[in-house]
Amino acid sequence: MSGRLNSAQPYALGLFRMVVGLLFACHGAASLFGVLGGASGGGGTVETGTWPGWYAAVIQLVGGGLVMLGLGTRAAALVASGSMAYAYFKVHQPSALWPMENGGEASAMFCWAFLLLAFTGSGAFGLDRLFARRAAEQEKTAAERQTPVAA
Repeated sequence: MSGRLNSAQPYALGLFRMVVGLLFACHGAASLFGVLGGASGGGGTVETGTWPGWYAAVIQLVGGGLVMLGLGTRAAALVASGSMAYAYFKVHQPSALWPMENGGEASAMFCWAFLLLAFTGSGAFGLDRLFARRAAEQEKTAAERQTPVAA
């Protein structure tokens, strides 16, 4: 059973990355554009340039989109993880220690999920893999074209 699960690991990781990225991007879109219930479920938007809400929403939308596509996954996931750690410790944790008490479950879960993706990479179905494969093929054909010069 372990062998079968291990062989499916890149695909499960790729699906995990896409779902987490989509959910994160939806939070950013809600805050920036008022869609999907808007900022904090009130239907509104975050005022442009306000700290930290607007910047967090931009990180959520852009970072979530990049992670969902698997493009620059490690860097985008690391920034997203850091933004969620900031959100947890600056917004939620001062009111209570545990996420269940302070409403910070989503921040904590996103933080750890993105930290995992920063270490594991995009898994299957990511654009990172497609670009890496193309670059490797180009290097291989360039190396084949070079002919040694005899002295």
